[in-house]
Amino acid sequence: MQERLSFYKKRESAVHRLNPLSKLTLALGIVFVSFLSPYYWTPHLLILFAVIPLSLLGKVLREYINAMLRLILPTAGFLFIMQALFQPLEGVELFRFGFLHPTQESVLFAFANATRIVVMVSSFTIFLLTTHPNELMTDLTRRGLPGQFAYVIISTLQIIPQMQAKAQTIIAAQRSRGLDTESTFFKRAGSLIPLVGPLVFGSLVEVEERAIAIEARGFTSTRVKTSLNSIPDTNKDKLIRWSLIVIIIVTLASRIWLS
Repeated sequence: MQERLSFYKKRESAVHRLNPLSKLTLALGIVFVSFLSPYYWTPHLLILFAVIPLSLLGKVLREYINAMLRLILPTAGFLFIMQALFQPLEGVELFRFGFLHPTQESVLFAFANATRIVVMVSSFTIFLLTTHPNELMTDLTRRGLPGQFAYVIISTLQIIPQMQAKAQTIIAAQRSRGLDTESTFFKRAGSLIPLVGPLVFGSLVEVEERAIAIEARGFTSTRVKTSLNSIPDTNKDKLIRWSLIVIIIVTLASRIWLS
């Protein structure tokens, strides 16, 4: 049930065996290097030599490609079109169509930003696919993060899968009552209206039930909490985290130096 309410895919891989904080640092490190690097080609190299190899090493390439085609590329493509057409940058004009006159500089600027978005969303997609939310919450609270903050993080990671699961349940129930959800586009759009009410009110009830459940488990207790699950933190994990911190500092220094 827990896996249904998260993006996590259980695999036996080197990425899955890493400490959750190491994987979070890795995702943040890739994002920071992509946005802070002064070189135009850095995001492209990160996709080729960091994102894709991590998806292969974590055995989640199929799920990553699915997310890429359904979410990442459409979002990045929309951003690219908007910035390429409407970003007012002076330079060599490529073509003119009415009030639209994109320049070579605006296209390059839009492509660079779209690539950074691909890197950012891709790194966190792989992080979510290879990290169980419970392990992340356990490790963060063990390191001293207040339970309230850990709960907010975990709830944020789980909100989309929870909404998807609840929506599928409501759709199946409405279909059993004769609701048409597989005909023309306009009929399907109209059939969404009966789904909104149960989805919203059901989510509100679920929030209240979860609040009662975590309070019953002593969530706000100030006593030291223990866990049945032991999250390993090896020397390799520590080396990865410190190496990423050094890489981020070097990237930031090079950005300042070359600016």
